[in-house]
Amino acid sequence: MPRRFKSLFAMLDPQLTLCIVLLLGTGLATMYSAGSDFPGRFALHVRNILIALGIMWAVASVPPQTMMRYAAPIYTAGLLLLLAVSMLGEIKKGSRRWLYIGFDFQPSEMMKIAMPLMLAWFFHQCSGMQRGKTFVIAGILLLIPAALIMKQPDLGTAVLVLAAGFYVIVLAGLSWQALAALAATAAVSIPIAWPRLHEYQRQRVLTMLNPEADPLGKGFQIKQAGIAIGSGGLDGKGWLQGTQGQLGFVPERTTDFIFSVFAEEFGLVGILVLLMLYFMLIARGLMITANATTLFSRLLAGAITMIFFTYVFVNIGMVSGIVPVVGVPLPFISYGGTALVTLGVGAGILMSIRRQRA
Repeated sequence: MPRRFKSLFAMLDPQLTLCIVLLLGTGLATMYSAGSDFPGRFALHVRNILIALGIMWAVASVPPQTMMRYAAPIYTAGLLLLLAVSMLGEIKKGSRRWLYIGFDFQPSEMMKIAMPLMLAWFFHQCSGMQRGKTFVIAGILLLIPAALIMKQPDLGTAVLVLAAGFYVIVLAGLSWQALAALAATAAVSIPIAWPRLHEYQRQRVLTMLNPEADPLGKGFQIKQAGIAIGSGGLDGKGWLQGTQGQLGFVPERTTDFIFSVFAEEFGLVGILVLLMLYFMLIARGLMITANATTLFSRLLAGAITMIFFTYVFVNIGMVSGIVPVVGVPLPFISYGGTALVTLGVGAGILMSIRRQRA
């Protein structure tokens, strides 16, 4: 029995698994506190974690060669589903993001994985093609789904999909001159892009710059999150003792703004421990990337690792008021089944790539 048990978990990377389990445990404790007035949410979060872990284990057992074989079909299926959403999707809170297939399914989520898969496969297959042409085609492959997701509108997911593809392109060897040109183009395009943003998107940027302009309206969420983080002090108010979270002053406190509940209850010490766990997770991902044996595996592992970093940076940044609120969860902490499954798939891919080296 011990040998069979050991073989069952042989595909899991011990260091990566330990970081994820510790983060999930931290998320469970925080969710229990933040979701005290959301009946059944804690039980659903436990269910989502078990599903995500199961998917992580299943993906970790799939060889990278198999992933490469199905990269293009997965990307194509994702595009077709995004087109279906634009025509047949359900509208909720002013956004058309979901398809009902017996349950609500958000196809844009799968593009967070499908995009780096596709571009890693593309660069692997086209290593002999002229570099300039390769990067142009890769950019088109990236912009098409990102534009469809922006149209829904879903700024947070679009940012993550763009980031996932951009990381692959950079890791594939995009020059610093090209990066500088892209940055300059983006800066010059701001006056053109600003009027084309949805009203709520412009308001989020303006609220980030000046939350005091509407402290009881659009700036309320950021304002209350900042109060919660600041009131945690050095060592926090203690588990289940945070006033901002327990009394319901922080909206979305079980999802995008759960970091404010954690910070209030565990303080600066808890924040530093949490950041250390994320640092260990990302460092392990980068180590797997450095030891990958093929271009496909290296590009894919590097992109997924940097996606984890982007999740952390954007979520903590928006809760702290230094980036606009874009609806990005805190990895392995926030409530949300789809996001947990996406993260589980990403972690499973990293473990599969590590097994290939082993």
